[in-house]
Amino acid sequence: MARAPLLQLTDISLTFGGDPVFADLSLVVQPGDRLALVGRNGSGKSTLMKVMAGLVEADAGEVVPGPGVRVGYMEQDPDLAGFETLGDFASDGLDPGELYKVERAGEGLKFDPDRPVATASGGERRRAALARLMASEPELMLLDEPTNHLDIEAIAWLEDELKSTRTAFVTISHDRAFLRALTRGTLWIDRGAVRRADIGFDGFEAWRDKIWEEEDQQRHKLDRKIKAEARWAVEGISARRKRNQGRVRALGELRAERASQIKRQGTAAMALEAGPKSGRKVIEADGIAKAFGDKQILRDFSITVQRGDRIALVGPNGVGKTTLLNMMIGRETPDSGTIKLGTNLELALLDQGRDQLDGDMSLWDSLTGDPDMRVSGKADQVLVRGMPKHVVGYLKEFLFDEAQARAPVRSLSGGEKARLLLAKIMARESNLLVLDEPTNDLDVETLDLLQELLDTYDGTVILVSHDRDFLDRVAATTIAMEGNGRATVYAGGWSDYLAQRGQDDFEGSVTKAKQAPPKAQAQAAKPKKGLSFTEQHRLEALPDEIARIEAEIGKLQELMSDPELFTREPVKFQKATEALIARQAKLEAAEEEWLALEEKAGA
Repeated sequence: MARAPLLQLTDISLTFGGDPVFADLSLVVQPGDRLALVGRNGSGKSTLMKVMAGLVEADAGEVVPGPGVRVGYMEQDPDLAGFETLGDFASDGLDPGELYKVERAGEGLKFDPDRPVATASGGERRRAALARLMASEPELMLLDEPTNHLDIEAIAWLEDELKSTRTAFVTISHDRAFLRALTRGTLWIDRGAVRRADIGFDGFEAWRDKIWEEEDQQRHKLDRKIKAEARWAVEGISARRKRNQGRVRALGELRAERASQIKRQGTAAMALEAGPKSGRKVIEADGIAKAFGDKQILRDFSITVQRGDRIALVGPNGVGKTTLLNMMIGRETPDSGTIKLGTNLELALLDQGRDQLDGDMSLWDSLTGDPDMRVSGKADQVLVRGMPKHVVGYLKEFLFDEAQARAPVRSLSGGEKARLLLAKIMARESNLLVLDEPTNDLDVETLDLLQELLDTYDGTVILVSHDRDFLDRVAATTIAMEGNGRATVYAGGWSDYLAQRGQDDFEGSVTKAKQAPPKAQAQAAKPKKGLSFTEQHRLEALPDEIARIEAEIGKLQELMSDPELFTREPVKFQKATEALIARQAKLEAAEEEWLALEEKAGA
C-alpha cells in the first residue's frame, strides 16, 4: 500500500513588497526523499523552506503535513532567546533519557553545550540548532545551509549521519560535494515556479541546461511567429484584414504571451582587475611560530608565496587557519621567525565574519560610505577600479534591482550579502586577494563565475575554505593545518592533498569507513617514471591551463578586432594590447614547460 506523503503544498502563492515570490506552487515530499533545494540567490529558497516548516504563512494555498508527521527546521539565524547555554537550547523538549543524542551530535559537530548563548558565535549557534534538530528526530528535516561554519571533519560526520538516517530531508546548500554525496532528487526554484526531478544534484546542471535550451528554442520560435504575423498585419490589404480579425486577435495574444514570459536572471557582471604587478616574491615566511597560552597554533613553518600562486588553507575549526592567514598578510605578528611581504602589494580582503557589512545600513550607503569607493562631491557615484560609476548601476551588475538600493543590508539573503561583499572588494584594483570562506551562501551559478574570475585573475590568491569542490577547482597549493602546531604544504587542491596523505577517503577517517587497499593507494599516488609527484601534478594540470590561456587570447583578439576601439577607447585598447602580449608569453612558457615535462616523463 502506498504511504501517505510527509508534506504536501498545493497552489501556494506568496507576495512580498508587491512582487510575487511564488504563484500556484505545488510540491509533495514523500517518505525517504533526499532532496536538494536549489535556485539563484534571492529566488526564495529559504522562504519556501519556512513555508514548508509552517513559519511563514502563504497568501493562498495549503500546506498539509502527513498524519503524525513532525517537520523539523534548521534555519540560518536561529533564535536562542531565553536559553542560557547552547546545550539548554539544543536539548529543549527532550526527555532526560534522550540527552545523549545532543552530546553525540555535539561531539560530531564540534560545539560546546556549556557555552553561554551570550558569548556564542554565529557558527556555534548554527551548530547547536543543527544538533537540536538531529536529536529531535523528526520525520522530515528541513536543512538551510547546514554546512556553513562546519569544518571538513564535521561536514564528513554530518554526511555520514544523513547517509544512514531513514528520515527524509530537504536541504539547501552551496556545497556541491555535500549535495552530490547525499541527494537523490532535486527541487529547482526558477522564477517563482518549482520543478522536481528524481535525480541527485550530480545531474542537476545538465537537466537545468536542457530545460533552458528548450525554453530558448520555444522563445525563438515564438519570436519568429510574431514577426511573421506582424508583417502580414502591416502588409495585408485592408479588406483581407477585415476578413481575418481572428488572426489579428491571435497576433495580440502571441504578443501578450511573449510579454508575460519572465526573463531568466543572468549572471552577475563581476570583474576582478589586478592592479600594478607585485614583486615576484609576494610573501616569504621563515620558521614562524605562534601560540596562545598553552595552545600551539604553529611551529617552525616556512613558505614562499610567488606572484600568481593559488594557495588554500585547510584544517579543522579552531586550528588556527585565520591566524596563519593574518600573519601571512602582516596583520598579526608571529612569536618567532620572520615574515617578509613583497613590494607593491595591493590587498583586497573578504573576511569570514562578513564584518565589512552593517545590517542597519542600506546597500546604497554601504557602498557610498566605503572610504575606498567614495567619489568626492558625488553622493550617487562610487569608484569602481578607478572609474566613477552610478551606485545603482553598479548594484545592478551584481544582480540587485533598483528597489533594493535603499533597503537595509539585514533584509538580504545570505547569498545576496555575499554578493554585496564581492561588489565591495571587486571595486578596487588588487594584486593580492585574500578570501576567508568566500563560498558561504553563494548559488551554483555565482560560484562558477567566481571560479572563472579567480582562474583569470593576474594577482595572487590566498583562501580559506571548507568547500572541497571549490578547493579542487581553484587551489594549486594546499597548506594543511593538522593541529599541535603542524602545518604541511601539499601540491594541488583537496583531492591532491588526500592522495599525498596516502588516504583515498578523508571522510572515512572520521567515520571509520573502510580504506582502499594500500597497494591501490600507492598506485594512485605514484607519479610517472622520471617525475616527482609535484612535476606529475603539474604535467596533468598544464593542458587545461594552456586551453584556458588560448581561450583568453581568443577573447582579447576578438575585442581588438573592432577597428573603432583604438579611437573610441584608447585606454581599453592599450590594456587589451598589454594583456594580449602577456598571455602570449604565458602560453609560450606553459607550452615549453609541458614539452620539458613530457620529455622527462618519457626518459
